Amino acid sequence: MTRVWDIPVHDSTRVRDVRVATEEASTRARLDAHRTAVAALVATELATNLLKHAGGGRLVIGLVERPGGACRGPAVQLVSLDHGPGIRDVTAAMRDGYTTSEASLGAGLGTCRRISSAFDLYSTRRGTVAVARIGQGTAAQEDMAPACRAGGVDVPLGRAEHSGDAWSCVRSGSRLTLLLADGLGHGAKAAQASGTAVAELHRAGHLPPAEILHRMHPALRPTRGAAVAVAQLDTETRELAFAGVGNTGARLHTAGAWEHLVSHPGIVGAQFPATVPVRRLPWRAGSLLVLHSDGLPARWVPPDDPHLLTHDPAVVAAAVLRDASSAASPVRDDTCVAVLACGHPVRRPDSA
Repeated sequence: MTRVWDIPVHDSTRVRDVRVATEEASTRARLDAHRTAVAALVATELATNLLKHAGGGRLVIGLVERPGGACRGPAVQLVSLDHGPGIRDVTAAMRDGYTTSEASLGAGLGTCRRISSAFDLYSTRRGTVAVARIGQGTAAQEDMAPACRAGGVDVPLGRAEHSGDAWSCVRSGSRLTLLLADGLGHGAKAAQASGTAVAELHRAGHLPPAEILHRMHPALRPTRGAAVAVAQLDTETRELAFAGVGNTGARLHTAGAWEHLVSHPGIVGAQFPATVPVRRLPWRAGSLLVLHSDGLPARWVPPDDPHLLTHDPAVVAAAVLRDASSAASPVRDDTCVAVLACGHPVRRPDSA
């Protein structure tokens, strides 16, 4: 089970909480002392910026697999979310060492980008989303990742230690397979179910989506079971194959419009359907896929800003998560959003 820290940042005492959580996450990721210090510095800067410039927000801290397999071992992912006024001049804010906060360590967002393994930021008048990943490797190594990339964010209900949702992505030859699993209920037992699905994906990622789901069913029988969605992109044939069992959501952005991809009723590990329909669609230039658990409101509205869709997939996922809920309509379950994008040059934050 992967530990997740969801920390509200509305006063200065929370900056320390963010730093301590980041150091614990770095230990779990087996980062050395230097990279742990880097992660703590970036997290502190992001938390300070939330207070100084956005009137508060939240930081979600977790471990993610390295995109593209550039380096062995997980990375610490820091996701900063706010509903503040946005950054007026992103280019200036991203200059190395630039800061306007007296409480800041003086690092600035530009320095955070330079010392992180990956960093991306999306800011509008609706607020700012920033994602930093700090692994044992360098930014140059992560930049070597293939053009097709996946990213996601996972938030537990009530800021619990573990989320019952999970996502993962594996490569096998020309196939890139994205999975999202929602363990029944929430808490540790739900996390065990979704974690089992992720582990099985890593053993069966070479198989087509329906076969992956069939193989997961007996593996999940000792658990509560889970709703699971599997999307597989063949980068040679440019075809996307999708199959899902249970209550998960999927939307494909292609040719300038969003399309629903429907999962089949059932529960992997408990009530598996006799047949698993597979949807096959062409993957065009600029296509983007969003998978999500039922923690998102049923009628969430996909993003309509084409610039957002060119950012790091984790930034897109975080923006979807932030904009789909509000204080008036809080989430009532663990929530996970995973995004697959291919063919976009990942935008640098100073070009936003």
